[in-house]
Amino acid sequence: MDHMLSTTQPDTEPEEGRVVNQEAITKIREAWIFKQLAQRQSEFTTFSSINLFIGTWNVNAKKLDFDDPNLLTSWLFPPENNGVLPDIVAVGFQEIVDLNAVNVAVDSKAKQRSELWQEQIHKCLNTKTSYTLISEVHLVGMLLCVYVKNTHIAKVSNVHSETVGVGVMGVMGNKGGVSVRMSFYDSSICFVCSHFAAHRENVAGRNADFASILNKTSFDIGKEAVQEAVRAGSVSQWASGSSAIGLKDHDFVFWLGDLNYRIDETLSTDEVFVKSNNMEIETLRAHDQLNIERFNNNVFEGFEEGVLKFAPTYKYQPNTDLYECRPDKKLRAPAWCDRVLWLSQNPAHVSQKNYLRSELNISDHKPVMATFTTQVKNILAEKRQEVYGEVMRTLDKFENQSLPKVNLNKIDVDFGELYYENKSSESLLVTNSGKVVAHFRLVPKLEDEGLCKDWISVSPTFGMLIPGESMTINFSINLDNKTAQQLNLGRESLDDIIILRLENGRDHYLTVSGKYARSCFGMSLRDLVVIGEPVRDLPLEPEARAEFEKKHPPSSLSVPKELWRIVDAINEKGLHEKDLFLQPGFAAEVKQIRECLDTSSDFGLFHVHSMCEALVSFLSSLSEPLIPSFSTPIVEIDQQNIMPWSRRFLEELPPIHYNCFVYIISFLREVLLFSKNNGLTAAKLARVCSNCMIQSDGGKNEVGRSRSMALIFLHFLTTNSI
Repeated sequence: MDHMLSTTQPDTEPEEGRVVNQEAITKIREAWIFKQLAQRQSEFTTFSSINLFIGTWNVNAKKLDFDDPNLLTSWLFPPENNGVLPDIVAVGFQEIVDLNAVNVAVDSKAKQRSELWQEQIHKCLNTKTSYTLISEVHLVGMLLCVYVKNTHIAKVSNVHSETVGVGVMGVMGNKGGVSVRMSFYDSSICFVCSHFAAHRENVAGRNADFASILNKTSFDIGKEAVQEAVRAGSVSQWASGSSAIGLKDHDFVFWLGDLNYRIDETLSTDEVFVKSNNMEIETLRAHDQLNIERFNNNVFEGFEEGVLKFAPTYKYQPNTDLYECRPDKKLRAPAWCDRVLWLSQNPAHVSQKNYLRSELNISDHKPVMATFTTQVKNILAEKRQEVYGEVMRTLDKFENQSLPKVNLNKIDVDFGELYYENKSSESLLVTNSGKVVAHFRLVPKLEDEGLCKDWISVSPTFGMLIPGESMTINFSINLDNKTAQQLNLGRESLDDIIILRLENGRDHYLTVSGKYARSCFGMSLRDLVVIGEPVRDLPLEPEARAEFEKKHPPSSLSVPKELWRIVDAINEKGLHEKDLFLQPGFAAEVKQIRECLDTSSDFGLFHVHSMCEALVSFLSSLSEPLIPSFSTPIVEIDQQNIMPWSRRFLEELPPIHYNCFVYIISFLREVLLFSKNNGLTAAKLARVCSNCMIQSDGGKNEVGRSRSMALIFLHFLTTNSI
């Protein structure tokens, strides 16, 4: 959602029904001027060619001989570059340490290892010429280092870095992305190093990782830097006073890393081995998952990649040039996991010179490198001032006429039926039907601070239209768990009024409405156990609900039917499945499972991991956590006093919560009987329980409380105490 246009001056009403805010007009006017300058930036911009080196390597936690400064030379200075030294070097690593639970939770080892790699790269680069490390950023096993040749240091500014973890169930940082952005001369460049979800069949997980990193990465570069980016044509329009930009708000984006896309399963593993060893690159390329997903616009939309002409870079026997096919090792079909892609606002300004792999062999991956020539901007200030004068004269011609007028193609924005955690979108068209420039903005209702209720997003929130020009205003609703809880309790309704204010004109009142399709997610256990009918049938309105309950007397279930159905389905799907509760399911399946629970319809064919994720999500969503805060220990406990605290814990649980807790623990004990197959331990399941059965209260004893609850969960999972 765009930032609300902020003003320090109050609105004034010079005459009845006509509201004016001159400060808002000035800001919106400035945004429009910036937009025109960006569109004409070629008239006041010259370009210089620079060379870039982009490298990525999953080192599989292996160590180099850090005393040899030339060990990386064949990778960082490939002979195919014909001695051309890059002006910018961006090198990304994955798995610089083992991605075990300790390293994910405690970052000290990763920091030490990243410093060793930085030193090695610095030594190697500076054997040729002088480079300076502009920025480094690491997240567990990922490391991104950006170097600039010393002759360009004075032209580097606004350097910022960010990290986004995705990991297991979206809460651990063992996968994700790290980013560095900078201004180089008058262009903006962003580098992203990422490590996506593994496993050949998990294409959707990798696509989701890309989307998560793309959407969550934001750089707070400051208001002045944002406005200068607009003036340089790097950002289309920004005058809301915001100081942040996203990944795509750059002239160039280079995305590198172990993206983990494999050869599609239409080729068997044996076929992939044969074709890789025989260098049948064209055939393998046609079955590459990333190429297929990009062709279908499912991922990396707008990005480009060079043609893969080298052999797949994964999976090798370390310290050899042989693909890993030993009988005592996991058999992985060779794949191009390691990739470099780019995005440019002007595709003609990027030319890839080489796309290669190195033959360094300490890891099970081969390093990959790409070299580019890019055209960076040099702004001619005097010429830009001339263009600015022309834009202002055009604007003045329209501003000197009469009052503004706009037409809206509708004022009622009806979303129809809305579902839990489903995003829905609608739009309306604003057209300047008058003869003068129209400035509009969305404003809060009297005594409100926000433009609208929290569950509504609107973009843009302001704009300027010349006569005859139209603009689409987009509305989206995402019913998150917090909103669903309020709807279930009758404390919220899906309706709101949004005010569109036409500066120096009249206000337009827009109604936004929808109908919530009730879900068991976001409800309380005490409500769920008395509902025998499908939750979807239970009306939200108090009067309609009272009438419904007359026809359908309350049930007296021991546990909610929805909980029983999920557990029963997991039992049927197979408790022997590897990494139950640790491997994420498929988003589309989790959504369909939720719909089946809400409507009491039969489950279809679902993966057991999707059913497990649905169970965790259901427990996490409860409006009252399964373990109330008053039932958790008030002091930190240990193995010496676990027995009395466990008894006290059970005694303080409300009856319904007690029934559900016993039911789930009994089920998880059954799961542990298959630990040889599913790889689970009581400690892992205790951690899952902590994540979904208790909720943070933000207190200062939060860490101790969580540790104590983990011990209690572990106690019940490993003993016959209940």
